[in-house]
Amino acid sequence: MKEIVLTGNDLTLEQLVLAAREGWKVSLSKEAEKNVLSSRKIIDDIVENEKVVYGVTTGFGEFCNVNISKGDCKTLQENLIRSHACGYGPYFSTDIVRAIMVTRANALAKGYSGIRIETLNTLIKMLNEGVHPLIPEKGSLGASGDLAPLAHMVLPMLGLGEAEYKGKHMTGKEAMEKGGIPTIELDAKEGLALINGTQVLTSTGALAVYDGIKLLKISDIAAALTIEALRGITDAFDERIHIIRGHKGQLKTARNILKLVKGSTYVTRQGELRVQDAYSLRCVPQVHGACKDTIDYVQEKVETELNAVTDNPIITKEGDVISGGNFHGEPMAVAFDFLGIGGAEIGNISERRLERLINHQLNDLPAFLTKDGGLSSGFMITQYAVAALVSENKILAHPASVDSIPSSANQEDIVSMGTIAARKARDIINNVKRILATEVMAACQAIDFRKDEGFELGEGTKEAYKVIRGAVKFIEKDSDIEMYKELDKVTDLIDSGKILKAVEEKVELEY
Repeated sequence: MKEIVLTGNDLTLEQLVLAAREGWKVSLSKEAEKNVLSSRKIIDDIVENEKVVYGVTTGFGEFCNVNISKGDCKTLQENLIRSHACGYGPYFSTDIVRAIMVTRANALAKGYSGIRIETLNTLIKMLNEGVHPLIPEKGSLGASGDLAPLAHMVLPMLGLGEAEYKGKHMTGKEAMEKGGIPTIELDAKEGLALINGTQVLTSTGALAVYDGIKLLKISDIAAALTIEALRGITDAFDERIHIIRGHKGQLKTARNILKLVKGSTYVTRQGELRVQDAYSLRCVPQVHGACKDTIDYVQEKVETELNAVTDNPIITKEGDVISGGNFHGEPMAVAFDFLGIGGAEIGNISERRLERLINHQLNDLPAFLTKDGGLSSGFMITQYAVAALVSENKILAHPASVDSIPSSANQEDIVSMGTIAARKARDIINNVKRILATEVMAACQAIDFRKDEGFELGEGTKEAYKVIRGAVKFIEKDSDIEMYKELDKVTDLIDSGKILKAVEEKVELEY
């Protein structure tokens, strides 16, 4: 059985993707169970002795100074979930919901939150049986954690809210019944333990990082194909240029391009046809490389946060209960804004390369890569569509983390907007996927116009070309195609990993 054991300490990005997208199940390690049980005993003692502890025997936010009686502690937690579940907008995709459930379970497994083991196991059973809460995308400030969306995650556990089960939307109660999972009543602190964390923004951004890593490699493949189609100059990728500047991503990109075009007779040397290429070809290592360095930083932040305690208050191993601010999403908000900026730049340079492919004033190819220009428009409007995506990305790349609106009567007076940052980064990455699909399809069209010249593609680009041409053929005239369907096929090749897999079987790419 494909299963990931949660310890709270060593969940990786790759494991998260397996659980989120491949349906892998999860379980708790014995040590995690022990830690959860230990922290729960401390909460039970607090309630029994009516000690004053935030969120256990007090209200929340501005109501932190309102004491709650022992008899009302359970009601307090259910009220918390019912009132905080006020999200809005489209629901998160199933893979993001599953990632949210995994990351919340992993954080609770560390044993600093005081949740009961049976409550945590209910969340894990929901994940394993495919009971996926319907969680609206909008409504989180990213501090105090992702309160509203995580409250929607909890509703089905109580027989409330809505969920998806086997692809169908239904009430939370019905989904739990179909999954064979008993609903629960929350005990002291459990509502707070379940919703006070950064798992929605972290999970959304984590999957965007994973997809972004793949697209960085695709962007190098796209650039290499375009360089060949335009008979670009390889001298610009000479390691001697890049080693004296020293940026890791720049060096990786230059090496990738040279590996991809190795053996190509399409490419040229400086002075053979031109002395220098335009920046969008010549500066690929500098631009793509900066984006690689960006994603390295963001990935490190994600992998830290996947194994972090983001609750408040926390219950220490020594039995102390301490109020702090680990729920604040700022570390991830800044990182995901950075991810969005890096992604937008990949789209920017790809669109400029597309323009060089289709603009006959910038190359020696037929205008808009069509044989019968006038009657056919060829790739003319693909650049319009890509330009729209690039412009949208520029707007989405505006940082969310620089904004803040005070909440809870100014008790929570500086917030991260990290969930907005993560959602924007995800949307940018999705747009870039289509931008790159358009570039590689246009590059293959341009390459085919040079077939009679007897050139050979490089070791890596040859494999990409084969996969693309296995799905879409050379476009003779507009009447042969509906362009969006052709672009959809290439986008699917990127999404499925088929292009990257074929290339990496021949050439090892760095990111």
